[in-house]
Amino acid sequence: MSTPSPDDPIPSDAEIARAATEQPIEDVVSSLGLEPDDLDPYGDSVAKLTAETTRQLAERSTADARYVLVTGMTPTPRGEGKTVTNVGLAQAFDRLGKTAVAAIREPSLGPVFGLKGGAAGGGYSQVLPMEDINLHFTGDLHAVTAAHNVISATLDNHVHQGNELGVDPTEIVWPRAIDVNDRALRELVVGLGGSANGPPREDGFVLTAASELMAVLCLADGIADLKDRIGRIIVAYDADDDPVTVDDLGVTGAVAVLLRDAFRPNVVGTIEGTPAFVHGGPFANIAHGTNSIVADRVGGALADYVVTEAGFGADLGAEKFFDIVAPAAGIEPAAAALVVSVRALKYHGKDMWPVEFDTLEEPDVDAVRAGFENLDRHVAILEAFGVPVVVAVNRFPGDADDEVDAILDHCREGLGVRAAESTVYRDGGDGGIELATAIDDAVDEHDEPFEPIYDRDAPVAEKIETVATRVYGADGVTFTDDARADLDRLESIGLADAPVCLSKTPYSFSDDPSKNGVPEGWELTVRELRPSAGAGFVVALTGDVLTMPGLPSDPAALEIDLEGDGTVTGLF
Repeated sequence: MSTPSPDDPIPSDAEIARAATEQPIEDVVSSLGLEPDDLDPYGDSVAKLTAETTRQLAERSTADARYVLVTGMTPTPRGEGKTVTNVGLAQAFDRLGKTAVAAIREPSLGPVFGLKGGAAGGGYSQVLPMEDINLHFTGDLHAVTAAHNVISATLDNHVHQGNELGVDPTEIVWPRAIDVNDRALRELVVGLGGSANGPPREDGFVLTAASELMAVLCLADGIADLKDRIGRIIVAYDADDDPVTVDDLGVTGAVAVLLRDAFRPNVVGTIEGTPAFVHGGPFANIAHGTNSIVADRVGGALADYVVTEAGFGADLGAEKFFDIVAPAAGIEPAAAALVVSVRALKYHGKDMWPVEFDTLEEPDVDAVRAGFENLDRHVAILEAFGVPVVVAVNRFPGDADDEVDAILDHCREGLGVRAAESTVYRDGGDGGIELATAIDDAVDEHDEPFEPIYDRDAPVAEKIETVATRVYGADGVTFTDDARADLDRLESIGLADAPVCLSKTPYSFSDDPSKNGVPEGWELTVRELRPSAGAGFVVALTGDVLTMPGLPSDPAALEIDLEGDGTVTGLF
């Protein structure tokens, strides 16, 4: 595979993907010591690990593996290139003679057909086959959707068939799920049309990626743990305000059966043949926002480096990876790669909302410098967890040399952290050699221990305040009356000291997306607390974050088409 010279235009992601020669999946994973018998093939270039291989590898020690978390600064709505950096970095480690795997989430059809389009890397740092990964893939998200809705259907049927558990229909908290953005499904009434259709009640849908069941799938470390987590999910409350769980409904086994294949990690190859696990897809502004624990653990059992990714900025995805995922997985993060872009720095430096992307294309090194405070804050967040930080300047074609140089100089001289220009979109793994080398050196020289930012035994309210003040930079936290009532309920159901998963806008450190840069003099408002007993954390809702997004005025679906020869167009 050849990449273009610096003066040549870069082909589209689709053109690059179609021109690439996909390697047989058996060849891709041979560098990890996997054999064909370890795979359950889905065609020539995609496979799931077999159940037995998954079990054995997930239980193996990962002490010698280096886990690198790819996160980012506060992004613009178009994203700043974390996934492309993740894939390119894994390819770069490969070129340095390290055994490496990339670990990323599966794309949800919501964003694919909504605002962002396809989401599996890009340029010469993408995972293949791109179209399959973005569309259905191995059916994992559909399995989660079906399993989620089996719980919903069983719950309503239980109430209709006599309600032996005494479920209060006004306290049913388990919605339905679908993997398409549809604002009309946020709030609705079910059970209309007479008693044969069940009692009328308010209901709604969440996007599959926002389902607690998706979080359960990604946080479980084995089948037994998966079933335990499914069984603990709270779906309703009875007349005495006691929780009703999936175990109470008796369908834990049925739900686990539907998730049997989805639990096994998917493995593909990058455009350069580096192995990549693409598994799970929780959102980071609603859930914990990382790929599955089992994929990370399998990767750590096989490779020197596992390059994994957390959604959105360090304030959301990285905080949740360090405080929720890493402790649950029993893994030690070795380093963090912080992806920044000229575009995002200008956005924060110009103090604009909504984002004017045409304006951000204009060279403006002063605006770049004015945005440094946002970058600095993210570096400080990551350093607070005791991990070394390397800034990856993801270079876009229109970025000026003086803009990129200003960022590198600021990081190296002003902050005293390693920084590297990344051109993995144009140059593949070769464009990430400097970044990979910097991370390798940083890990070798680092001697501070990794530490979550809050005490595991602290009360939920204290954990929320710790994240709000130490990560977001808030002056404090305001709990609404409803949220305070929720704190009391958490106490009564045994979740008073659970980890916290804060749900807020990804476009600001605050709970207001229009406040970019580093807002000061504000308090975080928590309006609701939802127990995710199966996932093992409490979700704190702030601002106006939605669990069912709507489509934009010009959704990506309008550009997607199928040609007569079967070629998909407009997907990326």
